[in-house]
Amino acid sequence: MALDSRSGLTSSGRSMAAGVAYDGGPGMIAEARRFVTDFLESLQSTHGVPVSSRMIGTGQLVVSELVTNVCKYAPGPCLLDVEFLGDVVEITVWDADSTLPFARAAEPGRIGQHGLEIVLALCEGFDVRREPVGKRIKVRLAV
Repeated sequence: MALDSRSGLTSSGRSMAAGVAYDGGPGMIAEARRFVTDFLESLQSTHGVPVSSRMIGTGQLVVSELVTNVCKYAPGPCLLDVEFLGDVVEITVWDADSTLPFARAAEPGRIGQHGLEIVLALCEGFDVRREPVGKRIKVRLAV
């Protein structure tokens, strides 16, 4: 369940951002996918930014994988920010666990634990940092 919408959609030049906080409830993954979808569709419908259906699907998948990892490995609240910066969309997820994620080596027979591999394959940039409480994962997608 979303706790609050921290900013709504803001714009300054070609930069727009929105953020939301989740309490860690069971609907958090679906809500996060809807949040990123609404943000990307708003870029197109309200601000005239050409956003393809492929971009929307990629954003949904990336957010789904990142927030699923929060649910599995850092249960509790998380923050989700999405920012449009002209030619990229940055998606940032904060959670309360300071353990940094790592991508496993490719192993075709492995069942599960491919989420970070998927995110890394889809994104133009990936950054993870420990924060005073927990960690922050930021990814960049080309628009």
